[in-house]
Amino acid sequence: MNEMTHRPSIDAPQLRTLLLTDLCESTSLVERIGDVEAATLFRDHDRLVLDLQQRWRGRLIDRSDGLLLMFERPIDGLGFALDYVRSLEVMSAARGMDLKARAGLHVGEVLTWRNTDEAVLAGAKPLEVEGLAKPMAARLMSMARPGQILLSSVAEPLAHRAARELGERGQQLLWKSHGRWRFKGVPESQQVYEVGEPGIAPLRTPPHTPKAWRDIPLWRRPASLAAEAAVIALFGVGIWFMTRPAPAIAFNQRDWVVVADLRNLTGQSVLDDSLEQAFRISLEQSRYVNVLSDLKARDTLARMQLKADTGLDRAIASEIALRDGARAVILPTIAEVGGRVRVSAEVIDPNTQTTIYTEISDGRGLDSTLQSIDSVTASLRGKLGEAVKSIEKDSAPLPQVSTGNLDALRAYSLGQKAYGNRDFTQAQQFYDRAVTLDPQFALAWLGLVRVHYSRVQGPAALAPLRKAQAQREHLAPREAMYLDAWSARFDAPAEATGKWLELARMYPDYGPAQSNAAMWLSIDNRFKESLVFAQSAVTPQNPDAAIDYDSIGRAQLALEQYQAAAQAFDQAAIHGFGSSLRRRMAVEAAQRKFTEAEKFEAKLPEGDQHAYLERISMAVDQAQLADARSLARTALKLTKGSGFDGRSFLMPLAIAQWLSGNREEALKNARVAAEMAKKALADVHDADAEDDASLALAASLLSQRLGDGAVADSVLAALASRKDLIGLPSVSELSTVVRAERERIAGRPEAAIKLLTPLLTGNERFQTRVALRSAYQDAGHREQALEQAQWLQKRRGMAYMDKACGYCLQALNVSDSNAAAKGAALQ
Repeated sequence: MNEMTHRPSIDAPQLRTLLLTDLCESTSLVERIGDVEAATLFRDHDRLVLDLQQRWRGRLIDRSDGLLLMFERPIDGLGFALDYVRSLEVMSAARGMDLKARAGLHVGEVLTWRNTDEAVLAGAKPLEVEGLAKPMAARLMSMARPGQILLSSVAEPLAHRAARELGERGQQLLWKSHGRWRFKGVPESQQVYEVGEPGIAPLRTPPHTPKAWRDIPLWRRPASLAAEAAVIALFGVGIWFMTRPAPAIAFNQRDWVVVADLRNLTGQSVLDDSLEQAFRISLEQSRYVNVLSDLKARDTLARMQLKADTGLDRAIASEIALRDGARAVILPTIAEVGGRVRVSAEVIDPNTQTTIYTEISDGRGLDSTLQSIDSVTASLRGKLGEAVKSIEKDSAPLPQVSTGNLDALRAYSLGQKAYGNRDFTQAQQFYDRAVTLDPQFALAWLGLVRVHYSRVQGPAALAPLRKAQAQREHLAPREAMYLDAWSARFDAPAEATGKWLELARMYPDYGPAQSNAAMWLSIDNRFKESLVFAQSAVTPQNPDAAIDYDSIGRAQLALEQYQAAAQAFDQAAIHGFGSSLRRRMAVEAAQRKFTEAEKFEAKLPEGDQHAYLERISMAVDQAQLADARSLARTALKLTKGSGFDGRSFLMPLAIAQWLSGNREEALKNARVAAEMAKKALADVHDADAEDDASLALAASLLSQRLGDGAVADSVLAALASRKDLIGLPSVSELSTVVRAERERIAGRPEAAIKLLTPLLTGNERFQTRVALRSAYQDAGHREQALEQAQWLQKRRGMAYMDKACGYCLQALNVSDSNAAAKGAALQ
């Protein structure tokens, strides 16, 4: 019984991460530097290990010349290994010696037990770890070169996916496959990967050892080359690729693939664009596999200093995959074989450019190609790890979710390419051709919607939007949700933000969903939430990252994160988003660094009408009111007859006139702006309805300050019949501010305070705080009025970024912020 009490208890098997490291040539190092210096060195080394162990939540199991550590998560083990290798580099430089370690990381089941106190006192380790995972990690460590971190095929995808947790450092890591290896005592060959930091990782194939050697297929061994050549000559390269045993590829849910250009061996060029597009549409139905957009592939070609029309063959597509973090390349082919049309596709490992899987489907005649593509993509999705039920659920026949007309499909494909090149005129022509050939082609109608929005022609987008809605059943689930989100802008504006959020959460790797969710949240001043979605959209696979960097900058500027905002806008400009220059100017102006702001202003194109908003506001900010009036008049000339912009620029002019003392002209322009906005709102199909409603309310606010309450009364009455707009957060809040101002002016400041205080959610409008400050002042609540003044004084970034009525109140916000700083309200 006493013997049983002291026997260690073995825990149930647990899945853990094991890291083994070895300090290279440590014995010869001691002989070279002597015992005393070696003792100092190893003392510092032990401190380093303890620090890293605590930082990365590791458990030190054993140590001698090397270390055995256990972690809950692979990313923690990798973080330790990266810091350990880097720190040894620093110690080497400081001590003038070459300290390097090799490391092996594996994830597997382990058995653990605690030794008895008596055993520990006798020299045993407190915790014992055993299991197949331990020798596997040891094999990886022993084969690694000095400074090399090797991972198993189990650990690599888990660590790779979580690398973003390492921040910017994680994005710069280098990942490399060293192919399949055989280990002594392990029956199956194993895939081996290396990860490391640029300039530190060797990125070289490990040397063969008696316990680890490269698994070279029979067909690559010298004795078999002659026979292999004969087989290839006899049966052909294609059959060989399809019949040889295929190695596995480490592919996980939401990993990315690059679709190479279609190899068309039929001689019918009409199939080139149409079938390649069909292949994409079919594959994009998956929520397991992410497909790199053609636009992003062409962008990467530019970074590779290659022409945009360079063909994506095996080698080029593999290079793009490695640069953009895609795990696989898919190379589709169409050919005529024995009187049948064969569609095939290879899954290629971009690290080695070897074919991993090949799927084929034969049919009779060109009409069979779409069905064959569906068959091939479904098989590929299964081979990449997607569950059969998921494939069945998220797969609809191509003719149903696109078109059965190959000519219409080709026109749509050409439209997509033109749209990607921002040639909107040509894109519209191709989309028009596609819907002429097949009026039920919902994707092409949706393409026309995108073209019109990209050209800032919201009203023109309504007709194709209605056509797309009528053909909604011909869209895949993701595209159907995308259509619903855009439809809400016209049919249910209050639901638009929710629709984008739903799409973004359902498809977290779908860039347009993340981008639009960020944009719609910023319209509601929900900048903290907007920032999360905008940051998630900035990925190596996103071709429109410039827009998302701009959204990040806007959110950070509104949150007074000036340095971060400047960096985001700089990134947006580097990626080609010119509009970020004017917001970069606003970053400096918000900090009252006007000399710096003027440097960015000098870079703005004269014809950029929207940049005049910041120009006018900055002139007002510096009390250069004559310049502000002149700039506003120039902006009005540029925007004359251009829909909402033409109406909204009346507000900055009216504000500049009022601040200059010209009350009559200011009131005249405020009234004109309100009437123009009300007239636009009379059209239930007004594409700018939310902005027009906000503009009418903004004009009401200014008119109230100028002593005319009639404008506010007429605007509130007009909006009473637009229940769809009153439900919008921006419109609802501004209408409440207008009503509160009416109460305050009527001598009822307490009633105004009661209306305004519920609006303080953390996402409130700038003018809400302005109105609340005035109400507190009139009610004699000095302390509360001072609190609001301090808020207005500090939130200059918000003054520039509050998007109410398309920034039409920006100049007024800036003026009110300055007035708050001086301790006096503008009345």
